Amino acid sequence: MTMAGLVLRVRLVSGDSTDVTYEDPEERTDAEVIDHVVTTLSREDGVLRCRHGDRLVVLYGRGVAAVEVGPRGPVL
Repeated sequence: MTMAGLVLRVRLVSGDSTDVTYEDPEERTDAEVIDHVVTTLSREDGVLRCRHGDRLVVLYGRGVAAVEVGPRGPVL
């Protein structure tokens, strides 16, 4: 099984931003993964597990102000 992976540039409500990788274990198209990310983060209790390098990062929807989506790899 392959995982769909996206790079997300996340801007937090504090004004800080970070790039993380989100990998979806279900076989979905990129559009479906993007819809899943947006839907999850739009909920008050929405949580996504992402990676920043070797580290696990948990994004809570209530702390996210904006998300940019890019293909897998560094966001330039």
